[in-house]
Amino acid sequence: MMRKRLLAGFGITLCGAVAATLLFYTFGPLGPANAANSETYRQLNLFGDVFDRIRSDYVDEPDDSDLIDAAISGMLEALDPHSSFMNAEGFQEMQVQTRGEFGGLGIEVTMEGGVVKVVAPIDDTPAALAGVQAGDLITHLDGEQLLNMTLGDAVDRMRGLVNTPIVLTIQRDGVEEAFDIRIVRDIIRIRSVRYEQDQDVGYIRITTFNEQTQEGLHRAVNELREEIGEDIKGFIVDLRNNPGGLLDQAIYVSDTFLERGEIVSTRGRNAEQTQRYNADSGDLTQGLPVVVLINGGSASASEIVAGALQDHQRATILGTRSFGKGSVQTIIPLGGMGAIRLTTARYYTPSGRSIQAKGIDPDILVEQERPGDEAASEELRGESTLPGHIEAEDGSEQSGSSSYVPPDRDEDKQLIYALNLLRGVDVDGPVTETMDETTDTTQPETEGEEAAE
Repeated sequence: MMRKRLLAGFGITLCGAVAATLLFYTFGPLGPANAANSETYRQLNLFGDVFDRIRSDYVDEPDDSDLIDAAISGMLEALDPHSSFMNAEGFQEMQVQTRGEFGGLGIEVTMEGGVVKVVAPIDDTPAALAGVQAGDLITHLDGEQLLNMTLGDAVDRMRGLVNTPIVLTIQRDGVEEAFDIRIVRDIIRIRSVRYEQDQDVGYIRITTFNEQTQEGLHRAVNELREEIGEDIKGFIVDLRNNPGGLLDQAIYVSDTFLERGEIVSTRGRNAEQTQRYNADSGDLTQGLPVVVLINGGSASASEIVAGALQDHQRATILGTRSFGKGSVQTIIPLGGMGAIRLTTARYYTPSGRSIQAKGIDPDILVEQERPGDEAASEELRGESTLPGHIEAEDGSEQSGSSSYVPPDRDEDKQLIYALNLLRGVDVDGPVTETMDETTDTTQPETEGEEAAE
C-alpha cells in the first residue's frame, strides 16, 4: 500500500498594486460564456480598489506585503478555524515541527523576566553534553543581549546549520558570575514518543504526530516487550492532549496494532476525491491488550487512531470525549512565499463515522477531578466550541469535555484505571461504560495518496 504525504504546489505571485489584475488572469477573461463569474470578478475589482485606496490614503505608508498577507489570512480564517495562511517564516517553522528534527542545541526553553530560561536539556544533545542545566538563564547569544527579545527570535538564533558553533552566556543559581558555554549545533530530533515500563505494563505517550512518530512507536513497543518479557500484560497508549499532526503518521500508528481492515477514509467535495487507507498485515504487539487514553485535548490524528482501534475492537478507549476535529487540512506551498493550510476533506472512521464536532466517545468514561476551585473554572475543550467550525453532518454536535491530567501520576485516575484494567484488578469509583457493539469493517486494500497536516 502506498502512503505518502503529497505537497501539491500552486500559487500566484502578487507584485505591487496589481492584485486585481493578476487575479483576473486566474479566472480568465469574462464574456457571455463566463457570465456566472461576473459577480466574483466585481468583488475582486472591489478588493483591488480598497487595496489601492489604503496604499494611497492611509495615515502611515503601509507595507504592501503585510496588506496582502492580512487579506489572504482573513479570507482563509473566515472559512473555518483550521484554514490559515503561513508566510515564508511560518511555513518554515511548520516544516520543522512536522519533520521533527532541526539543527540546534537540544534544550527546552521558556521566557522569564525578559531572558530565556532553560526548562530542561534534552538527553544526549549538544546542550546536555556541554553542561547546560534546567533552571539556567540564557542572557546572551554570541555576546548579543537577549533582554526584551521574543522567545521565538531567541529560538531562531539558537537553531542553525549543523556543526556551527554558538556561545551561550549563562546565569545559574549558586554561581556568582555569569559564564559562557560554547556549543556546536547538531541534528536535534523532537521526541514525539516517550515510553517506560510500569511493572508488567508498557506505557507509551505520544505527544504529537510528526515524521519521527512511527519510528519512535516501533522502538517503544519492541524495547518494552524485551524489557518486560513474557510477563507483559499489555500496552497503554496515552493520546491525552495530543493535538494531532500528520495523517500518514496516524495511519502508521493505527497499523502498528492492526492485522487488517480499513483505518480511515477521507472524503472531499467530489466523490473522486475519496481515499481509503488500510492496514498491512502484522500486529507489532502480537495481539496483546491495548488501552488508549483520550480526553478533550485529543484531536485530529489522535482521534483517527482512537476511532480505528475502537471500531475494530482492537483497543479499549478510556477517558473523556475527544476534541472532535474530523477535518483534514492540506498544506499547499505558494512558490517560496509561504503556504496555505486549507481544509479539503472530512475523515471517517472504519465504520463510517464522522466525528466532526462530536468527537470519539470512550468505551469507558473516567473523569478526572481538578483540585479546589479549579474545577469550576475549567474550560471544556471541543471543536463545537470554536467559532466558525464546520458543523456536524447529522447536526448532532457534542459539547467539549475535560482535558485535565493531574501532574502527579498517583492522582491520575485514568492512568490508574487503565493499569488495573490490563492487570484484571477491580477499580473502585464510578465509571460509565459507553461501548457500542461494532461490526467488522474490513475493506479491500486500496492504494492512495493524501496530503494533510
